[in-house]
Amino acid sequence: MEVSAGLWAGTLLVLVGVILLDLVIVERRERPFTSRNAMHWVIFYVAFAAAFAVFVSVMFGPMYGGQFVAGYLTEYSLSVDNLFVFMIIMSSFAVPAILEHRVLLVGVVIALVLRGILIVIGAELIARFEVTFYIFGLFLLFTAWKVWVAHDSEPDPDGNALVRWVGTHVPTSTQYHGSHLITRVAGRRALTPMALVMLAIGTTDLLFAIDSIPAVFGITAETYLVFTVNAFALMGLRQLYFLLRGVLGRLRYLNRGLAVVLAFIGIKMVMEAINATTSLELPTIPTWLSLLVIVGVLTTTAIVSVYGTRDDVQDAA
Repeated sequence: MEVSAGLWAGTLLVLVGVILLDLVIVERRERPFTSRNAMHWVIFYVAFAAAFAVFVSVMFGPMYGGQFVAGYLTEYSLSVDNLFVFMIIMSSFAVPAILEHRVLLVGVVIALVLRGILIVIGAELIARFEVTFYIFGLFLLFTAWKVWVAHDSEPDPDGNALVRWVGTHVPTSTQYHGSHLITRVAGRRALTPMALVMLAIGTTDLLFAIDSIPAVFGITAETYLVFTVNAFALMGLRQLYFLLRGVLGRLRYLNRGLAVVLAFIGIKMVMEAINATTSLELPTIPTWLSLLVIVGVLTTTAIVSVYGTRDDVQDAA
């Protein structure tokens, strides 16, 4: 798959344009983001991703289009798990409702830049060292086990180490000043909670990316597809937060499904590594089968989760 510099530049310009358009719309809003607004934007971003999958299929062939779809579904599903932690962060920083969308937007931009760096490093490692597939595959198997056994654990509301360090060593304010990131306290410049929560969202997502980026590399080794998969998943993550925050608790078995998907991709990567580095000839898992497994597992997880929480919803009513 040969991607020209012009296509890279055009793709980045389109993605930046969409983010800037979203930012302009956010700046014009004078009321909190509603579920109805979120639904419209989720539909837009999913349709945007579907159109891009068609574009990839036409430009490079159906196989690469299928890899994008499989990667997008995996990354977007893993992102849903991030929303639990984002909700805890928003609550711990007491973010005003009208500012939540802006926090997520800027936090996602930070996350996308950091993920881009990780993707470049990962692609370079794969290109130079075939053993990287063993490392990524085994890491995904370990992550799958960790996600499975952490099914009932609660997210840590205290933030990450970087945010705690900044809050301790840099002057900060305890009061929000609209969307401003810097204010003055006793005549000194200080960071507002707005700046800290954006940093928390962006850097916390990076921790999730360490798990999810190898998963996408397990589906496709094309850097262009890995980057665009992450970009599309992150761009639609903000709206998904507002759409699902009222029903996230019903996705009781989401971690189980994600663990199965991660384990499947990890096994696939190890098998590919064995084929590339030894004389053994193990079966190759085609893209269509990967897509079928991912869709099947996630669909089953959603159905079982909704059915399993039906009694809880009836009791609450």
